[in-house]
Amino acid sequence: MFIWILVFLGVTAIAAVAYVRLAPSDTARWNQPVTATEDKDFGNGAVRVLPANDGLMARLDTAMRDLPRTEVLAGSVDAGRITYMTRTANVGFPDYTTIEQADGQVRMLARSRFGSSDMGVNAKRLKGLLATVQR
Repeated sequence: MFIWILVFLGVTAIAAVAYVRLAPSDTARWNQPVTATEDKDFGNGAVRVLPANDGLMARLDTAMRDLPRTEVLAGSVDAGRITYMTRTANVGFPDYTTIEQADGQVRMLARSRFGSSDMGVNAKRLKGLLATVQR
């Protein structure tokens, strides 16, 4: 009986990881306008708002593309909004970061797809991006 419980738990774990890795990302859901107007950290993400200046959006785009396990999900610098997906190293949990330039501001929203806590990973990613582009 004990072996069957272990087999069940193993199969369940494999199925969960497969879902996390293979579930499609709906661009219409994740590439949404960033409506926040001030910096904020929350359970599974963070927002940063900065004054827009020449080339900031392009520098942020370059910095995001240079991050490991990161790809563009939707958008472009020319469109004024880009959403990226960054996967964690081990299991491959997806985090989404949207960078948008509008109304004289650059707004960045980083959030996790799964779970209610990201243990500060998204806020740390935004902090690192800002440090990279402000050098």
